[in-house]
Amino acid sequence: MRDALAELIKAALVSNDGLSLAFRQAAAAKIAALAADPPSADAVRIDGAWTLAIRAAEAPELQPEEGQVNLTLPRSAPFTLEELCQADFDVDRAVETIRKSASTG
Repeated sequence: MRDALAELIKAALVSNDGLSLAFRQAAAAKIAALAADPPSADAVRIDGAWTLAIRAAEAPELQPEEGQVNLTLPRSAPFTLEELCQADFDVDRAVETIRKSASTG
């Protein structure tokens, strides 16, 4: 869960289209795996996974690539566990949701 969310966040943060596409594809693969074998709601705290994903996505090695927007990401996940585990989850829409839900500076 955390890894899928981190890939979505990275796709929203970077300004390089090719790199964003790679992160989107990685997110799509991880979300497909979640949809194939969804975790139980009792086993996952989505907001906790979101917080950990933000930390993973804001790794120092990615900072030079971040430029799409100056983001302050929301504290709560913008998606539910059920949404993330759907086979038809729209990664592109999710990236835009993350960008729009962030405070810009």
